[in-house]
Amino acid sequence: MFVRKTFTEEETIVRGCLKGDKKSQKHLYEAYSGKFLALCYRYVKDRDLAEDVMIEGFMKIFDKLSQFENKGSLEGWMRKVMVNQALLTLRKNRHLSMEVNYDGQEEGLGVYEDPNDLEAEDLLKMVEELPVGYRTVFNLYAIEGYSHKEIQDLLGISESTSKSQLSRARALLKQKLTKIPIDKTNNHG
Repeated sequence: MFVRKTFTEEETIVRGCLKGDKKSQKHLYEAYSGKFLALCYRYVKDRDLAEDVMIEGFMKIFDKLSQFENKGSLEGWMRKVMVNQALLTLRKNRHLSMEVNYDGQEEGLGVYEDPNDLEAEDLLKMVEELPVGYRTVFNLYAIEGYSHKEIQDLLGISESTSKSQLSRARALLKQKLTKIPIDKTNNHG
C-alpha cells in the first residue's frame, strides 16, 4: 500500500509539473535538489557552478518532462538529464575540459595512512581530487553505471579512451589509498 501511495503521489506531482503548476515543480525540486547537487558537484567540483548546473538541469527536466515515458524510475530519468547537463557544462568550459593524459603530479592530492579508516566522504573526496577526465569517466562508469560504449557516446571519446581513463583513475585512487607518507614523526604509538 505504501509503495502504491508513493507512486500515486509521484504521478500526481508529474501531472502537476506537466501543467506548469509551481507547487508541483517546487515539490519535485525540493525532493531531489540535494541529491542532484551532490551529483553535479562530483562532475564540476565547484559548488557555485554545480548549483548552476543543477538549476539548468531542473529547467530541462521541467521542459522535457513530457518525454518521460514511465519506462523506468522518474529519478533515474532525471539523473540522466542531470548527468548530461553536467557533461554539457564540462564541454562548454575550457578550463574544465576533459584531460586525457595525466602528468603524474599529485599536487593537492590527499594521502591516507590506513585505508581501513576511510569513510565514504573520504573516498568521494579522493574522487573529487582526480583530474577532470579521470573523474568524469570514473563517475559515469563506477557511480552512474554507464557502459564504456555509452560513455563514448556521451563524451565523444573512443571506447578505448574511456577504458584507459577509468584504468588510470583506478590506479591513481589505488596509489592514493596505499601511499604511506615518508615522514613518520607523527606516529601515534
